[in-house]
Amino acid sequence: MKKLLILLIFMFGLTATAQEVGVRFGEVARNNVAIDAVFNTSASRIHANASFGNNGVGVDVLWDFIFRQISGESFYWYAGVGPSMNVGDDDFYLGASGEIGLEYRFNSVPIAIGLDYRPTFWIVEDTDFEWGGFGLNARWIFGK
Repeated sequence: MKKLLILLIFMFGLTATAQEVGVRFGEVARNNVAIDAVFNTSASRIHANASFGNNGVGVDVLWDFIFRQISGESFYWYAGVGPSMNVGDDDFYLGASGEIGLEYRFNSVPIAIGLDYRPTFWIVEDTDFEWGGFGLNARWIFGK
């Protein structure tokens, strides 16, 4: 119950200021499904996930310092880094994740879909490097 409450509070905070909100399927902070949100800055963006599943509740907050359009098309590529955390029943993991991905933004509807790769180096609890981390994103773009 405590995990669900933390997740709901986090999600209400995301929807209050996020420019894009959706879901991410794939490896996210040791879980498989995540609420996905994007906060735009002037030349970059913050890509945040709140995940839940068998391994507890996880949070990734990645700074995509590269977010560029490909050849004037609706395709974008991005790369970034940031902290990752997972809190389970008896476990606490803290680490650093990298991210590189490709995104398509539809012109006729305010939807973005993307595919990314996010390896993670866990530092706290157990030192471990996870090579996995492929994910599929689908987000609604507000104000488009």
